[in-house]
Amino acid sequence: MNGSRLFKIVYYMLEKGKTTAPELSDKFEVSIRTIYRDIDVISSAGVPIYATQGKNGGIFIDDDFTMDKSFFTETERAHILNALQGIIATDGKNSDELLTKLGAMFQIKSTSWIEVDFSDWVQNKPKQDIFNLIKNAIFVKKIILIKYFGSNGKITERRVQPLKLIFKSKNWYLYGFCLIQNDYRYFKLTRIKTLEILTETFSPTSIPPNIEKQIHIKKTIDTKLKFDKHVAFRVYDEFTDEVTEDEQGNLYVQVNLPDSDFLYSYIFSFSEHVEIVEPQFLREQIATKLKEMQEKYRT
Repeated sequence: MNGSRLFKIVYYMLEKGKTTAPELSDKFEVSIRTIYRDIDVISSAGVPIYATQGKNGGIFIDDDFTMDKSFFTETERAHILNALQGIIATDGKNSDELLTKLGAMFQIKSTSWIEVDFSDWVQNKPKQDIFNLIKNAIFVKKIILIKYFGSNGKITERRVQPLKLIFKSKNWYLYGFCLIQNDYRYFKLTRIKTLEILTETFSPTSIPPNIEKQIHIKKTIDTKLKFDKHVAFRVYDEFTDEVTEDEQGNLYVQVNLPDSDFLYSYIFSFSEHVEIVEPQFLREQIATKLKEMQEKYRT
C-alpha cells in the first residue's frame, strides 16, 4: 500500500471536490480496483469520504472535514501557521488571506506573533520594495539588474542570479551568482540602490549548506575596549563575548573587530564613552582620526 498516494488522493479531492474512480485511476496511474481499495483505507482512517452513483455521482469528501482531525497534531498545526505568518510578515502587506483559510481549515485562530519592519529608525526609509522584488525574483528564477554600492566606495551595475535571502547580524543579504564577476557573491540589501527584474530566467543551482557562515570579514583585529557605565545597555546588547566590570563600574570587552572603515565608525558611535585599551597601534590611529576630525571644525 502506497501511503504517499493516499495523502495525494486526499489533497487532490480537497482541492478539486467531487471526482470519479476512473479519474483518480488515470491521475495516479493505478487500476480502478486499487483506487477503491485506497478509498476504503482512507475511510477507515476517519476521513469522511463518500461515493454516490448516477449521472451526477462520484467520490467526494465531506465539506465540513478539517485536516487537523486526521493528519496534524495541535502542535503541528500551530507550527504551520506560525511559520506561514513569519513568511507573510516580511511581505509588508496585509496578505493574510492564506492564514485565514488555513486557520479555518484547522479550526484554530492565528495569533499575531511577529512583525518585520524594514524602515530605518533615523531616516525612516523602508527597504521593503527591494526585499519583495528579490523574493519574487527568487521564486520565478529571473535574473536581476542592480546598482550596488561596494565597500570600495564605487557604484557598479551587476546582473545577478538571486538564490537566497539571508538575515545575519541585524542585516539582510542576498546570496546569488554574479554574472559580471562570474562567481557567487553576497550583496547587502541596504547597499542596493536600484533593482530591476529582467525577463531572462536561469536554471536553479544547488546552494552550499550553511552559506550564511561564509559571510565574514577576511581580516580582523583583536581589540580590548573599555566602556563607561553610561552605555552599559549597549555593551550587554551588542557583545556576546564575556563582559567584565571594575570597581568603578567600567566595562571591558575583548572582541575581534573587522579591519575596515566599519571599525572606526563603530567605535565613534559610542562617542566619548569608549576607549581602546589594546592594541596600541589602533589607539594611535583613532587619535590621528580624531585630530583630522577636529581640524574640520576649526574656525
